[in-house]
Amino acid sequence: MDTMTFRHHKLRATALVLLALVGTALVLVIPAIAREFTDGIIGQNRPDRIVRITLIGLGAIALRQALLSLRSLLAQSLESRLTHDLRVRLFDQLQSQPIRWFDRHASGEIMSRVADDVPATQRMYVEALDVALPAFFQFAAILGSLFWHDSRLACVAIAPLPVIGLITWRHSVRAAPHWRASSEATADLHAHLHDSLSGIRQIKVFTHEPETLESFAAASQRTRSRYMKVMKGQAVVWPGVSMLAEAGIILMVAYGAWRVLQGEMTSGTLFYFLFAWGFLFDPVSKINPLSQTFSRGRNAMRRLREILDRPAEPQLTEGLRPAVFRGDIRFEGVSFSYDETTPAVAEIQLHAAPGETIALVGPTGAGKSTLLHLLARFYEPSSGRILLDGQPLDHLSKEWLRDHIGYVTQDSFLFNDTLRANLQIARPSATDSELWKALEAANAARFVRDLPEQLDTLAGERGIRFSGGEKQRLSIARALLRNPPLLLLDEATSALDNQTELLVQQALERLRADRTCFVIAHRLSTIEAADRIAVLVDGRIAEVGTHAELVEAAGPYADLHRGGWSPLVPPS
Repeated sequence: MDTMTFRHHKLRATALVLLALVGTALVLVIPAIAREFTDGIIGQNRPDRIVRITLIGLGAIALRQALLSLRSLLAQSLESRLTHDLRVRLFDQLQSQPIRWFDRHASGEIMSRVADDVPATQRMYVEALDVALPAFFQFAAILGSLFWHDSRLACVAIAPLPVIGLITWRHSVRAAPHWRASSEATADLHAHLHDSLSGIRQIKVFTHEPETLESFAAASQRTRSRYMKVMKGQAVVWPGVSMLAEAGIILMVAYGAWRVLQGEMTSGTLFYFLFAWGFLFDPVSKINPLSQTFSRGRNAMRRLREILDRPAEPQLTEGLRPAVFRGDIRFEGVSFSYDETTPAVAEIQLHAAPGETIALVGPTGAGKSTLLHLLARFYEPSSGRILLDGQPLDHLSKEWLRDHIGYVTQDSFLFNDTLRANLQIARPSATDSELWKALEAANAARFVRDLPEQLDTLAGERGIRFSGGEKQRLSIARALLRNPPLLLLDEATSALDNQTELLVQQALERLRADRTCFVIAHRLSTIEAADRIAVLVDGRIAEVGTHAELVEAAGPYADLHRGGWSPLVPPS
């Protein structure tokens, strides 16, 4: 059992065990009451004791049920707290993973681990305390009392148990791989559902609904098929277990009746055994649901361990934190590959002086965005190094580095929260006045003021309530609010109309003053405003210079300018 699980909940777990012990002791009262009525009251003709014994029995039953109610409430409270703790711990671990890890794992599959595996794991732990342990106590207590009253009849009563134990053990071993397969199929189904819902617009615009439905139905069928493999085994095993247990009571009653007729035991003892037998085999009846819970829980914990046991992203908080950020950036022979086979960029040599703006241009797939990813340390170079103010980038704290970066991407992402919360990601302490200044600078204040709830407007999932241009202006406002010394702009103005772009360009030019900036752009106006232009072809820098120099050189940039690749978009 994971020691982290109960570290902060020892008192609740201990109370659960104590309640189970007291409840188990009260179970012994019921068979004793039955024996007392048979031998003590009927056998000795003592009607005066009926009321007292009845009240004792009713009191024991009431107290036991009250304790069961309290135990159930405590178990639910413990489970919810454990689930919360593990879910938060898992999410924290997920956030500490590098971007490359997320590249290899589908969002739906990760969501399945958080939404399904966490509760399944904690349910296993709580069931161990709330069901399995009390069941063991009850079985041991009843079994001990049976042997204390009559060891020979007790042996007959438990005769089926070894066979039942062997059957359930073998079934558990055989079912384990089927439970694992069922869990994996369920996770795949959730991943498929997440992808389909995320891409619902693409599905509709290409009228791909029939094919998507067929694919989802196939994934659902795999889930059903693997689940039924487990259920088929259950359908055969557990009726057989019940048959053996019920056959045991017939044998016990038959042998007990013969003993009573022989005068070797009293009728009260036989009645004691009859009542106690139900409590003895009650724990056995819990084996099936417990087996399912534990199988699911073990598989869930194995899947969670694949994340929880992973090391966090290195140097996320560790590393140098220079007091001054000048913004001198050097790429020295930098190469990188996403798949470790085909290089995305190779032998990059590039220098950006403090306060200089470098425009990155080139055809799709040339490696422009990759350079920005490497600067933000989303990935590490395969070879070569990047220097910031003379310090190797891999010597710096990633947290410190990213605190000094403003990153605006072409696919501007907004969380399903208020606009205020989306902007304050950049600076949580920012006041409303500062938020409006940033929105004004990004030319976003006007449409935000026109909203009924203004800064309290919910953005919707992925910012669905806003147009592409509005989302980009909000994203630019977020970067302006941070006021970073290093700007990374990946097609930051691509979704803006010409008039809006002009206003945003003015804001970006003011922002670029006295800070280093890397800009990926296709618009000629954006490129011409740069101090220098780096042209990338097939992951390598083909040439570097100003707009005029590169046009005069009649190289790749001049071809790009004339429309040889993806034409530069001139200002209107």
